[in-house]
Amino acid sequence: MPRTRTRRETSAGGVVFRCAGGGMHVLLIHDGHGNWGFPKGHIERGEAPEAAARREVGEEAGLRGLELHASLQTIDWFFRFRGRLVHKHCHFFLFESREGHAVPQQDEGIRCCDWLKPGDALERLTHDNARQVLREAVARAGELGLCPAGPV
Repeated sequence: MPRTRTRRETSAGGVVFRCAGGGMHVLLIHDGHGNWGFPKGHIERGEAPEAAARREVGEEAGLRGLELHASLQTIDWFFRFRGRLVHKHCHFFLFESREGHAVPQQDEGIRCCDWLKPGDALERLTHDNARQVLREAVARAGELGLCPAGPV
């Protein structure tokens, strides 16, 4: 039986927050696979990860004018695509969006965008590694004195 090499992919994404109603709200997207998560996508050739994250948030959720506050963790996972094993790494960044309406990129399968309090977002996220990223984002925002988050 021939051995197939694992393909490596690298992406970047954003945990986007805004202060509203006296506390933090984070943006989640509902993707075409039925998962709730953060906007993310492939890094283009020559593109810095934070630039890719900003671009992907803009494309998938229609948000512009994002303020970058911090680099967050990189997560990884394995999946199969067309019978081939893929090892994906995704760099996350903490962004603030002070204005604009989130609009799902329907042609890419984004079903909807939703702003949620961190505790509600934690429950809605599909994957555990995304929950880890959210916890780090909330802690980092607190350390930077950006926005009160409440319990997570």
